[in-house]
Amino acid sequence: MVFAYGWMLYMVTTCCRRHFFWMDGCCTWLQRAAEGISLVLAMGGSGRWLFWTLFVYFTTTENAALSVIMRESNMEIVQGDFVILPCSFITTTPLSRLNIIWTVAPFSDPDSPMQVIVYDHGQVIEDPSLTGRVGFAGIPWSADIVLNDTRLSDAGVYRCMVNNPPEAGDPGIGELMLSVLAPPSLPLCQWDGDIDLGGSVTLTCMVAEGVPTPEIHWDKLNPEVSLPVTMHDELSASADLGNISSQTSGLYRCSVTNPLGAHNCYVNLSVYSPPESSRGILQGVLLTLTMTLVLVALTALVYWLHHSGQDGKWRERKKEEEECYNEITYTDSLMKRSFV
Repeated sequence: MVFAYGWMLYMVTTCCRRHFFWMDGCCTWLQRAAEGISLVLAMGGSGRWLFWTLFVYFTTTENAALSVIMRESNMEIVQGDFVILPCSFITTTPLSRLNIIWTVAPFSDPDSPMQVIVYDHGQVIEDPSLTGRVGFAGIPWSADIVLNDTRLSDAGVYRCMVNNPPEAGDPGIGELMLSVLAPPSLPLCQWDGDIDLGGSVTLTCMVAEGVPTPEIHWDKLNPEVSLPVTMHDELSASADLGNISSQTSGLYRCSVTNPLGAHNCYVNLSVYSPPESSRGILQGVLLTLTMTLVLVALTALVYWLHHSGQDGKWRERKKEEEECYNEITYTDSLMKRSFV
Protein backbone atom coordinates (compact mmCIF):
# COMPACT_ATOMS: atom_id res chain seq x y z
CA MET A 1 0.00 0.00 0.00
CA VAL A 2 2.75 2.41 0.95
CA PHE A 3 4.70 1.41 -2.13
CA ALA A 4 1.69 2.09 -4.33
CA TYR A 5 1.18 5.60 -3.05
CA GLY A 6 4.92 6.24 -3.29
CA TRP A 7 4.81 5.15 -6.93
CA MET A 8 1.86 7.48 -7.53
CA LEU A 9 3.83 10.39 -6.04
CA TYR A 10 6.74 9.55 -8.34
CA MET A 11 4.42 9.60 -11.34
CA VAL A 12 3.15 13.05 -10.35
CA THR A 13 6.71 14.33 -10.38
CA THR A 14 7.44 12.62 -13.68
CA CYS A 15 4.26 13.99 -15.23
CA CYS A 16 5.24 17.52 -14.39
CA ARG A 17 8.76 17.09 -15.72
CA ARG A 18 8.02 15.26 -18.99
CA HIS A 19 6.79 16.90 -22.17
CA PHE A 20 3.19 15.74 -21.82
CA PHE A 21 2.81 18.34 -19.06
CA TRP A 22 2.38 20.90 -21.82
CA MET A 23 -0.27 18.69 -23.42
CA ASP A 24 -2.67 19.47 -20.57
CA GLY A 25 -3.00 15.74 -19.88
CA CYS A 26 -1.45 15.54 -16.44
CA CYS A 27 -4.73 15.51 -14.46
CA THR A 28 -6.20 12.82 -16.66
CA TRP A 29 -3.01 10.83 -16.35
CA LEU A 30 -3.06 11.06 -12.52
CA GLN A 31 -6.71 9.97 -12.44
CA ARG A 32 -5.89 6.87 -14.48
CA ALA A 33 -2.86 6.21 -12.27
CA ALA A 34 -5.05 6.27 -9.15
CA GLU A 35 -7.49 3.86 -10.76
CA GLY A 36 -4.57 1.64 -11.68
CA ILE A 37 -3.32 1.64 -8.07
CA SER A 38 -6.67 0.46 -6.79
CA LEU A 39 -6.67 -2.33 -9.36
CA VAL A 40 -3.13 -3.41 -8.54
CA LEU A 41 -3.84 -3.50 -4.81
CA ALA A 42 -6.64 -5.89 -5.54
CA MET A 43 -4.27 -8.08 -7.61
CA GLY A 44 -1.90 -8.90 -4.72
CA GLY A 45 1.53 -10.33 -5.58
CA SER A 46 1.15 -10.14 -9.32
CA GLY A 47 0.21 -6.50 -9.01
CA ARG A 48 3.36 -5.72 -7.05
CA TRP A 49 5.42 -7.38 -9.79
CA LEU A 50 3.71 -5.17 -12.40
CA PHE A 51 4.43 -2.07 -10.35
CA TRP A 52 8.10 -2.94 -10.07
CA THR A 53 8.24 -3.41 -13.85
CA LEU A 54 6.63 -0.03 -14.49
CA PHE A 55 8.84 1.63 -11.90
CA VAL A 56 12.01 0.31 -13.54
CA TYR A 57 10.74 1.36 -16.99
CA PHE A 58 9.94 4.94 -16.04
CA THR A 59 13.15 5.30 -14.04
CA THR A 60 15.19 4.10 -17.02
CA THR A 61 13.29 6.39 -19.38
CA GLU A 62 13.85 9.31 -17.04
CA ASN A 63 17.59 8.86 -17.13
CA ALA A 64 17.91 7.93 -20.84
CA ALA A 65 19.14 10.26 -23.61
CA LEU A 66 16.90 11.56 -26.39
CA SER A 67 15.94 8.90 -28.91
CA VAL A 68 14.21 9.00 -32.30
CA ILE A 69 11.76 6.36 -33.50
CA MET A 70 10.91 5.95 -37.21
CA ARG A 71 7.59 4.11 -37.39
CA GLU A 72 8.20 3.33 -41.08
CA SER A 73 11.40 2.47 -42.93
CA ASN A 74 10.04 2.25 -46.50
CA MET A 75 7.07 4.14 -47.94
CA GLU A 76 5.47 4.37 -51.39
CA ILE A 77 3.20 7.10 -52.69
CA VAL A 78 1.57 7.77 -56.06
CA GLN A 79 2.66 10.94 -57.79
CA GLY A 80 0.35 13.85 -56.93
CA ASP A 81 -0.88 12.43 -53.60
CA PHE A 82 0.18 13.60 -50.14
CA VAL A 83 2.15 11.57 -47.62
CA ILE A 84 2.99 11.91 -43.92
CA LEU A 85 6.58 11.00 -43.09
CA PRO A 86 6.58 9.78 -39.47
CA CYS A 87 9.25 10.64 -36.93
CA SER A 88 8.65 10.29 -33.15
CA PHE A 89 11.04 11.15 -30.35
CA ILE A 90 11.35 10.56 -26.62
CA THR A 91 12.86 13.25 -24.39
CA THR A 92 12.88 14.12 -20.69
CA THR A 93 13.71 17.78 -21.20
CA PRO A 94 11.28 20.69 -21.77
CA LEU A 95 10.78 21.52 -25.42
CA SER A 96 11.66 25.21 -25.32
CA ARG A 97 14.92 24.60 -27.21
CA LEU A 98 13.75 21.79 -29.46
CA ASN A 99 15.49 21.54 -32.83
CA ILE A 100 14.29 19.31 -35.70
CA ILE A 101 15.94 19.03 -39.12
CA TRP A 102 14.63 17.00 -42.08
CA THR A 103 16.91 16.34 -45.07
CA VAL A 104 16.61 14.21 -48.21
CA ALA A 105 19.18 12.50 -50.43
CA PRO A 106 17.41 12.19 -53.82
CA PHE A 107 17.70 8.88 -55.66
CA SER A 108 18.82 10.86 -58.70
CA ASP A 109 21.75 12.40 -56.77
CA PRO A 110 22.32 10.53 -53.48
CA ASP A 111 25.62 12.31 -52.81
CA SER A 112 23.96 15.73 -52.63
CA PRO A 113 21.48 15.80 -49.73
CA MET A 114 19.27 18.86 -49.40
CA GLN A 115 17.42 20.41 -46.49
CA VAL A 116 13.64 19.90 -46.49
CA ILE A 117 12.32 21.71 -43.38
CA VAL A 118 13.65 22.92 -40.02
CA TYR A 119 12.05 23.63 -36.64
CA ASP A 120 14.30 25.72 -34.40
CA HIS A 121 13.23 27.44 -31.18
CA GLY A 122 9.65 27.72 -32.35
CA GLN A 123 10.47 28.89 -35.89
CA VAL A 124 9.69 26.82 -39.01
CA ILE A 125 11.96 27.21 -42.05
CA GLU A 126 11.04 25.50 -45.35
CA ASP A 127 13.32 24.91 -48.30
CA PRO A 128 12.36 27.49 -50.99
CA SER A 129 11.85 24.76 -53.60
CA LEU A 130 9.27 23.07 -51.34
CA THR A 131 7.43 26.17 -50.11
CA GLY A 132 3.73 25.40 -49.82
CA ARG A 133 4.26 21.65 -50.20
CA VAL A 134 5.87 20.67 -46.88
CA GLY A 135 5.00 21.29 -43.23
CA PHE A 136 5.10 19.78 -39.74
CA ALA A 137 2.12 17.65 -38.79
CA GLY A 138 2.29 17.70 -34.97
CA ILE A 139 5.00 20.06 -33.80
CA PRO A 140 6.31 20.16 -31.09
CA TRP A 141 5.03 16.82 -29.76
CA SER A 142 5.95 15.01 -32.96
CA ALA A 143 8.49 15.53 -35.72
CA ASP A 144 6.15 14.14 -38.43
CA ILE A 145 6.01 16.13 -41.66
CA VAL A 146 3.45 16.16 -44.46
CA LEU A 147 4.49 16.37 -48.11
CA ASN A 148 1.81 17.51 -50.57
CA ASP A 149 1.53 17.16 -54.36
CA THR A 150 4.34 14.62 -54.47
CA ARG A 151 6.59 14.50 -57.52
CA LEU A 152 9.09 12.00 -58.88
CA SER A 153 11.88 14.31 -57.75
CA ASP A 154 10.69 13.90 -54.13
CA ALA A 155 11.83 10.25 -54.06
CA GLY A 156 14.87 9.58 -51.90
CA VAL A 157 16.20 8.77 -48.44
CA TYR A 158 14.77 11.13 -45.80
CA ARG A 159 16.56 11.75 -42.50
CA CYS A 160 14.94 13.12 -39.33
CA MET A 161 17.37 14.62 -36.79
CA VAL A 162 16.09 15.77 -33.37
CA ASN A 163 18.07 17.70 -30.75
CA ASN A 164 16.64 19.03 -27.49
CA PRO A 165 19.22 20.83 -25.32
CA PRO A 166 20.26 20.34 -22.62
CA GLU A 167 19.40 16.68 -23.26
CA ALA A 168 22.51 14.55 -22.87
CA GLY A 169 23.99 12.60 -25.73
CA ASP A 170 24.09 13.07 -29.49
CA PRO A 171 21.05 14.18 -31.54
CA GLY A 172 18.63 11.40 -32.39
CA ILE A 173 18.59 10.44 -36.07
CA GLY A 174 16.19 8.27 -38.04
CA GLU A 175 15.90 7.42 -41.76
CA LEU A 176 13.20 6.25 -44.13
CA MET A 177 13.04 5.64 -47.87
CA LEU A 178 10.29 7.26 -49.94
CA SER A 179 9.44 5.96 -53.43
CA VAL A 180 7.16 8.00 -55.68
CA LEU A 181 5.22 5.92 -58.23
CA ALA A 182 3.95 7.25 -61.55
CA PRO A 183 2.20 5.81 -64.63
CA PRO A 184 4.06 5.93 -67.94
CA SER A 185 4.00 9.22 -69.79
CA LEU A 186 2.72 9.36 -73.37
CA PRO A 187 5.23 7.53 -75.61
CA LEU A 188 6.75 8.92 -78.80
CA CYS A 189 6.85 6.66 -81.89
CA GLN A 190 9.21 7.19 -84.85
CA TRP A 191 10.50 5.25 -87.85
CA ASP A 192 13.70 5.54 -89.84
CA GLY A 193 15.08 3.78 -92.91
CA ASP A 194 14.34 2.90 -96.56
CA ILE A 195 10.69 2.12 -97.32
CA ASP A 196 11.41 0.98 -100.87
CA LEU A 197 10.92 -2.69 -101.72
CA GLY A 198 13.72 -4.73 -100.13
CA GLY A 199 14.82 -1.93 -97.78
CA SER A 200 15.15 -1.88 -93.97
CA VAL A 201 13.18 0.12 -91.39
CA THR A 202 13.70 0.68 -87.64
CA LEU A 203 10.71 1.48 -85.41
CA THR A 204 11.60 3.41 -82.22
CA CYS A 205 9.48 4.02 -79.10
CA MET A 206 10.50 6.39 -76.27
CA VAL A 207 8.82 7.33 -72.98
CA ALA A 208 9.88 10.18 -70.66
CA GLU A 209 8.98 8.71 -67.25
CA GLY A 210 7.30 5.88 -65.39
CA VAL A 211 7.84 4.25 -61.96
CA PRO A 212 8.15 1.29 -61.78
CA THR A 213 10.03 1.17 -65.09
CA PRO A 214 7.43 0.52 -67.82
CA GLU A 215 7.57 -2.46 -70.18
CA ILE A 216 7.78 -1.58 -73.89
CA HIS A 217 6.33 -3.77 -76.67
CA TRP A 218 5.99 -3.44 -80.47
CA ASP A 219 3.15 -5.19 -82.36
CA LYS A 220 1.91 -5.24 -85.96
CA LEU A 221 -1.87 -4.98 -86.13
CA ASN A 222 -4.42 -6.66 -88.43
CA PRO A 223 -3.49 -9.40 -87.76
CA GLU A 224 -1.69 -8.76 -84.47
CA VAL A 225 1.89 -10.03 -84.47
CA SER A 226 4.42 -9.37 -81.71
CA LEU A 227 7.81 -8.08 -82.87
CA PRO A 228 11.24 -8.71 -81.31
CA VAL A 229 12.29 -5.65 -79.32
CA THR A 230 15.77 -4.26 -78.62
CA MET A 231 16.02 -2.19 -75.39
CA HIS A 232 18.38 0.79 -75.63
CA ASP A 233 17.83 1.91 -72.03
CA GLU A 234 15.03 1.68 -69.46
CA LEU A 235 12.81 4.13 -71.35
CA SER A 236 13.37 3.39 -75.06
CA ALA A 237 13.18 0.35 -77.35
CA SER A 238 13.19 -0.41 -81.09
CA ALA A 239 12.07 -3.09 -83.56
CA ASP A 240 13.98 -3.78 -86.80
CA LEU A 241 12.25 -4.71 -90.09
CA GLY A 242 14.56 -6.03 -92.83
CA ASN A 243 14.05 -6.93 -96.51
CA ILE A 244 10.62 -5.32 -96.41
CA SER A 245 7.90 -6.12 -98.94
CA SER A 246 4.35 -5.03 -99.64
CA GLN A 247 3.22 -7.35 -96.83
CA THR A 248 5.27 -5.30 -94.38
CA SER A 249 2.94 -2.34 -94.91
CA GLY A 250 0.43 -1.77 -92.13
CA LEU A 251 -0.24 -0.24 -88.69
CA TYR A 252 2.29 -0.78 -85.92
CA ARG A 253 1.65 -0.13 -82.21
CA CYS A 254 4.04 0.59 -79.34
CA SER A 255 2.64 -0.20 -75.86
CA VAL A 256 4.19 1.07 -72.59
CA THR A 257 2.77 -0.36 -69.35
CA ASN A 258 3.40 -0.50 -65.61
CA PRO A 259 1.08 -1.31 -62.65
CA LEU A 260 -0.26 2.27 -62.63
CA GLY A 261 -1.29 2.60 -66.28
CA ALA A 262 -0.63 2.09 -69.98
CA HIS A 263 -0.28 4.23 -73.11
CA ASN A 264 0.12 3.53 -76.83
CA CYS A 265 1.47 5.25 -79.92
CA TYR A 266 1.27 4.16 -83.57
CA VAL A 267 3.21 4.15 -86.85
CA ASN A 268 1.51 3.64 -90.23
CA LEU A 269 4.12 2.12 -92.54
CA SER A 270 3.65 2.04 -96.35
CA VAL A 271 6.21 0.15 -98.42
CA TYR A 272 6.67 1.59 -101.94
CA SER A 273 6.31 -1.12 -104.59
CA PRO A 274 5.91 0.01 -108.29
CA PRO A 275 3.13 -1.91 -110.15
CA GLU A 276 4.14 -4.37 -112.94
CA SER A 277 2.45 -2.29 -115.70
CA SER A 278 4.48 0.72 -114.73
CA ARG A 279 7.64 -1.30 -114.99
CA GLY A 280 6.69 -2.45 -118.53
CA ILE A 281 5.92 1.08 -119.65
CA LEU A 282 9.19 2.31 -118.22
CA GLN A 283 11.15 -0.40 -119.96
CA GLY A 284 9.35 0.36 -123.27
CA VAL A 285 10.11 4.06 -122.97
CA LEU A 286 13.77 3.36 -122.29
CA LEU A 287 13.99 0.94 -125.26
CA THR A 288 12.32 3.42 -127.61
CA LEU A 289 14.60 6.19 -126.47
CA THR A 290 17.66 4.00 -127.03
CA MET A 291 16.56 2.99 -130.52
CA THR A 292 15.82 6.61 -131.40
CA LEU A 293 19.29 7.66 -130.31
CA VAL A 294 20.85 4.86 -132.34
CA LEU A 295 18.78 5.81 -135.43
CA VAL A 296 19.76 9.46 -135.12
CA ALA A 297 23.39 8.44 -134.83
CA LEU A 298 23.15 6.24 -137.92
CA THR A 299 21.44 9.00 -139.93
CA ALA A 300 24.13 11.44 -138.98
CA LEU A 301 26.80 8.98 -139.98
CA VAL A 302 25.21 8.31 -143.37
CA TYR A 303 24.78 12.02 -144.01
CA TRP A 304 28.40 12.66 -143.12
CA LEU A 305 29.64 9.86 -145.34
CA HIS A 306 27.46 11.02 -148.27
CA HIS A 307 28.52 14.62 -147.85
CA SER A 308 32.17 13.58 -147.69
CA GLY A 309 31.82 11.52 -150.95
CA GLN A 310 30.15 14.33 -152.93
CA ASP A 311 32.74 16.80 -151.83
CA GLY A 312 35.54 14.48 -152.98
CA LYS A 313 34.03 13.96 -156.45
CA TRP A 314 33.54 17.70 -156.92
CA ARG A 315 37.13 18.41 -156.03
CA GLU A 316 38.38 15.70 -158.41
CA ARG A 317 36.33 17.04 -161.39
CA LYS A 318 37.49 20.58 -160.76
CA LYS A 319 41.08 19.45 -160.75
CA GLU A 320 40.66 17.72 -164.10
CA GLU A 321 39.13 20.83 -165.68
CA GLU A 322 42.01 22.97 -164.49
CA GLU A 323 44.53 20.59 -166.01
CA CYS A 324 42.71 20.61 -169.43
CA TYR A 325 42.59 24.38 -169.48
CA ASN A 326 46.29 24.84 -168.82
CA GLU A 327 47.49 22.18 -171.31
CA ILE A 328 48.53 23.54 -174.92
CA THR A 329 48.95 21.12 -177.81
CA TYR A 330 51.10 22.17 -180.78
CA THR A 331 50.49 20.55 -184.13
CA ASP A 332 52.33 20.98 -187.54
CA SER A 333 49.45 22.95 -189.01
CA LEU A 334 49.44 25.37 -186.13
CA MET A 335 53.16 25.88 -186.27
CA LYS A 336 52.99 26.58 -190.00
CA ARG A 337 50.27 29.14 -189.57
CA SER A 338 52.16 30.91 -186.91
CA PHE A 339 55.06 31.62 -189.23
CA VAL A 340 53.02 32.83 -192.29
